[in-house]
Amino acid sequence: MAKKKSAAAIETVPFETAMQTLEKIVETLENGDMTLEESLALFEEGIGLVRLCSRKLDEAEKRIDLLLAKDDGTVAFRPFSAEEENAQ
Repeated sequence: MAKKKSAAAIETVPFETAMQTLEKIVETLENGDMTLEESLALFEEGIGLVRLCSRKLDEAEKRIDLLLAKDDGTVAFRPFSAEEENAQ
């Protein structure tokens, strides 16, 4: 079982790493080969990672909103296009 990470250590985990760790946690919990205490500890770690990912996604959305902001303070929202991503 993975050691419980401190809150400060979790904050430095990149989004992609957090998602991969969450996938592993889900697989491990689904196997059911752990004690209740081990399962709860792993579940707690997973909840921390979910919250981290949610915060990082919120921060990314705010950064995008800032980048799309017009000079008058309004935001020009437009749907994301895969063609735009490929053009970059």
